[in-house]
Amino acid sequence: MTPEPAVTSGPAGSGVLAFGAAWPVADGQSTDQAVSGRTIRYGFSTRAGGTSVPPYDSRNLGGAVGDDPAAVAANRAGLATAAGLAADRVVWMHQVHGTTVAVADPPVRRAGAGEPAAILESLPDCDGIVTTATGLGLAVLVADCVPLLCGDPGAGVIGAVHAGRRGAADGIALRALDQLLALGASPDTTTVVLGPAICGACYEVPAAMQDEVEAALPGSARQLTEAGVGAVLIDERCTRTDPTLFSHRRGAPTGRFAGLIWMPGVGPDEGGAANRHRGVH
Repeated sequence: MTPEPAVTSGPAGSGVLAFGAAWPVADGQSTDQAVSGRTIRYGFSTRAGGTSVPPYDSRNLGGAVGDDPAAVAANRAGLATAAGLAADRVVWMHQVHGTTVAVADPPVRRAGAGEPAAILESLPDCDGIVTTATGLGLAVLVADCVPLLCGDPGAGVIGAVHAGRRGAADGIALRALDQLLALGASPDTTTVVLGPAICGACYEVPAAMQDEVEAALPGSARQLTEAGVGAVLIDERCTRTDPTLFSHRRGAPTGRFAGLIWMPGVGPDEGGAANRHRGVH
């Protein structure tokens, strides 16, 4: 997928590809603003380094794909550790290919049927989540769809979004931006990173739908740029052709990798306080 001319692409070896990288500062944000705000870290996991056996080998993070729940729990815990977070401080959405974007502040403990983690966000089914909480990781699971990570360090607001073909076409990226702005972010000081996804050429569907998929990634980037977002970066790896990433189209069943974003620090409600959530539908 080729980014629009106004979009900055992240080549191999750039911060877009590195797990735990420093958040790229938007053009509209000064160094002083970045320093005075929150620190943001982010990254995309790969298949390597986990405990799952084929066909989920080896760092599968999806809890609803048929993998051993104990292996998924270990893989999630390992990802959290790599981010410097406790395993129960990473929020995993129940993604439904919709356009609901929820706000989490703070997390609450509960058991989740079919989910390996002991702590999950008591959120509605959603495909996007934003927060102002520090010490809380927001995860988005994918295996061909587009993971979006968003943040404004000056405002101390971050988000993670799952943009499938339908969600991207229905404008979930702009819905997520609306929630970021509602929490205090400014478009010109916000950065959005679009992670690895299947390219249109590898999406085996009728030609018209393939064209729609080909347009979805740069289309989301174009929407965000036209909405005034300061920087939009694209990781151009194709999930189907990159063996280090999970791809449902390359072979199913398979696992899920994650995009993760967080603001280092211990949140005030780490022990599990009442949760508030709001959604854009």
